[in-house]
Amino acid sequence: MRYSLRQLAVFVAVARHDNVSLAAESLAMSQSAASTALAELERQFDCRLFDRHGKRLRLNGLGRELLPKAIALLDQAEELEQLLGQQDATGSLEIGATLTIGNYLAPQIIGSFLTQHPASRVELHVHNTHQLIDKLVNFELDIGLIEGEVEHPLLEEAHWVSDRLSIFCAPSHPLAQGLAQGLSQEGITLDRLLATRWIMRERGSGTRSTFEQALRPHLDGPSTSVAQRLDIMLELEHTEAIKRAVEAGLGIGCISRLALRDAFRRGSLIEIPTPWLELTRAYRFVHHRDRFITQAMREFVASCRTLSGSASRSDEIVLPQVL
Repeated sequence: MRYSLRQLAVFVAVARHDNVSLAAESLAMSQSAASTALAELERQFDCRLFDRHGKRLRLNGLGRELLPKAIALLDQAEELEQLLGQQDATGSLEIGATLTIGNYLAPQIIGSFLTQHPASRVELHVHNTHQLIDKLVNFELDIGLIEGEVEHPLLEEAHWVSDRLSIFCAPSHPLAQGLAQGLSQEGITLDRLLATRWIMRERGSGTRSTFEQALRPHLDGPSTSVAQRLDIMLELEHTEAIKRAVEAGLGIGCISRLALRDAFRRGSLIEIPTPWLELTRAYRFVHHRDRFITQAMREFVASCRTLSGSASRSDEIVLPQVL
């Protein structure tokens, strides 16, 4: 062959970092060795794979076409090397997870996976849905665990388990007091929700998107902005921060029931019934359609399904209780 796996590894690293020196550092190579490998790859085929902008290199059309094929070949080569060495052939994984999954489910999944495959290496990246989609599209992750809808032509998805959001408040909140006094479930009306201060997830999160999609049909006019109608006091990136703010009486919130079930059990937070809102969504496995599905990816998905077991919804998954 007129190319080497090392040359392809340098090409992929430069594509990910847009910089030869950062690519060399990630591969534990000298900058000159990485530059030589990339230049030799381009010289052998009389082609250019990057457009140069000062010290930054950006993939050109040919480079973008080559990238998924090079990544797939390197993934297969890693599996082959481990198989020939008679080692656990699961290899390494770059996993992305949205915040609820990353905080409440991923640690147990990764722990189980590494118990079964101790020679493997797993890196977990926790971001909101919008950020994870960008990383998956750019081949920065092997697989993503994502809450809610994923609509991108380059990504493929598979259903994992359903999830339901809950609207909640502190026990001292007027809505909680009304429920304690016998207010019917139908009494938590849209007008009551719109008249209350909210602590919300940030834009770009799957939780925020699901909540707004559920509320939008109940507002006046298709162009009505949910954010404009709600009295949003705070927008926070972390579910625990939202729970603490709601517990402090700053407003009401809406996050996954998975993140709330221990607080509901303790009574530190109260669920606000809204049967007229469709707050169900799904957790999904997502990967780039051109990515080679490695043994590690298959085994990781199997670990996820083992954790969820027969549970049809995320808050039914058996996890250690927080006292």
